[in-house]
Amino acid sequence: MDTTALALAQSLLRCPSVTPDEGGALAFIESVLRDAGFEVHRPIFSEPGTPDVENLYARYGIGEPYLLFAGHTDVVPPGDAARWRHDPFSGVIDGGELYGRGAVDMKGGIACMMAAALEFLAVQPDFKGSIGFLITGDEEGPAVNGSVKLLEWARARGERFDHCILGEPTNPNQLGDMIKIGRRGSLTGRIVVEGKQGHVAYPHLAENPIPSMMRLLNGLLRDPLDAGTEHFDASNLEVTTFDVGNPAANVIAAQARATFNVRFNDIWTPESLGHEIDRRLREAAGNQVRYELVLEPTNAVAFLTPPNDFVGFVADAIEAETGHKPRLSTTGGTSDARFIVRHCPVVEFGLVGQTMHQVDERVAVADLDRLAAIYRRILDTYFASADRTTVFD
Repeated sequence: MDTTALALAQSLLRCPSVTPDEGGALAFIESVLRDAGFEVHRPIFSEPGTPDVENLYARYGIGEPYLLFAGHTDVVPPGDAARWRHDPFSGVIDGGELYGRGAVDMKGGIACMMAAALEFLAVQPDFKGSIGFLITGDEEGPAVNGSVKLLEWARARGERFDHCILGEPTNPNQLGDMIKIGRRGSLTGRIVVEGKQGHVAYPHLAENPIPSMMRLLNGLLRDPLDAGTEHFDASNLEVTTFDVGNPAANVIAAQARATFNVRFNDIWTPESLGHEIDRRLREAAGNQVRYELVLEPTNAVAFLTPPNDFVGFVADAIEAETGHKPRLSTTGGTSDARFIVRHCPVVEFGLVGQTMHQVDERVAVADLDRLAAIYRRILDTYFASADRTTVFD
């Protein structure tokens, strides 16, 4: 079997693994890793109200240190396939680029991890330490039956990780641009203001909820939540919907509804942020606005892997292969690193993310080769010392 990053990526892209369908992607990874000597498990997790999800955990070696590669094979739907230059699940190469849903987010990254690990083991099958893969099919979905449960399952088995690399597409423009050392949290809230429906010509017989909702939203948005921290930008609250469900121009609506989302830094927890939001709304409402606030449950909390020896080691490997010194960042959305950080230090580094979730998602073939070389360099250096865990914080 051809185990280059390109060949592995093509095989993965041809698996229609739209969340929550496994689509053959995990079965392919299992086959390749078993042949290379990994012990492989395929646990399925369930939760009422959510789809069952297949996951994969694989380990080679029994000693320490233990370096874990993590990622996801599930992808977002391709949309209208007719709008794609090539079938989204064909893995076609055109003009030096590999096309397909998941090319950068993140089957391409997983292929590079696999290629690097297989190449490393072909040369050093008896190295001291362990290499693992933690792959979920639930990252693009509810994130309930995926990495969070897979990590708990592994811990219950006695598995302990020293460090982890998550292969999300972290680079904005070119390979080597950026390492993610943390992520902001996410909290969604919904506000309902009750009014009284009536005719616009008789406002004294009605109660318009729209000015009251505007008053509440102004109270939320008037002052910044914070000024940011050393490694995080300022938290931002964005109103994403404002609806009254009223098609008539001469009717005062009975109810106004608004939705907002906050991307918050490590100053806040979901609980403390919820208290601040509630305080601002109560202050804005006074005793004059009747409203209801519902904060949705969230497992997307802010986290940080502080810049340390391991982060510096990964950055050095990237610079050695690309010539670019990567920027350490906490920008962007959430990722499964928020679960992994509870078990070991984690950094994110993968491909260029410009086309992720888009029509004609694609990756430069040359970038697959370079990313595999970066991962291989990390493996070589990480296991070069028999006591590597004393070197990295």
